[in-house]
Amino acid sequence: MCGRFSITGDLDFYAEYFGVDDVVTEPLVKSWNVAPTDRVYVVAEREGRRQLGSMAWGLLPSWAKDATSGQINARVETVATTPMFRDSFSRKRCLIPADGFYEWEPAAEGRTPHWAQRDDGHPMAFAGIWASRPDEGEGWSRTCAIVTTAAKGVVSRIHDRMPVAVAPAAWDAWLDRDLTDPEAALGSMQGIDPESIIEHVVSRAVNSVRNNGPGLNQPAERETLF
Repeated sequence: MCGRFSITGDLDFYAEYFGVDDVVTEPLVKSWNVAPTDRVYVVAEREGRRQLGSMAWGLLPSWAKDATSGQINARVETVATTPMFRDSFSRKRCLIPADGFYEWEPAAEGRTPHWAQRDDGHPMAFAGIWASRPDEGEGWSRTCAIVTTAAKGVVSRIHDRMPVAVAPAAWDAWLDRDLTDPEAALGSMQGIDPESIIEHVVSRAVNSVRNNGPGLNQPAERETLF
């Protein structure tokens, strides 16, 4: 699964990096410890234009009765068929920018957190899906989930799952809302080379959502994790 990640780029940087036509959000506060329900940047398509917006992390379809049951992850193996995700997967796919992500390795005493990122320092573009539902006012509440897959490369030594990081060459197809065939959409989800991902151990301070700041994803010695 992907339960924590980092978003610390400026709004203008993401707008340029993803080649968006419109920016439809205010800047978010930088976070080195993004947690479920936090707002995150989202790149999606609307009427043929690529937009950079923001949504709450934890997908809630329009028909969900329990507003607290948002799902942060959707498994690639079932995202096209699970009732909670299939409509979003068909026409509401998105990219979720991230510096990288955290995964936890089982250890004798608790779990050891690791930080994973691209070796060239460029942002990742997580494969995402989104949904909308009326909010308590007169507007709409938009939420999103990250698509996960079986772990590969160095991440497979830490955890059995990881987010799908879509390769830039596949962004257009993945965001294309006219591409509704499930098999074709799955085929468009081409990930970056897993060998381009590097990782290191970080402090267990990341375990608490109350902790934030640039030190969280910096290397830590295992004997000083606390």
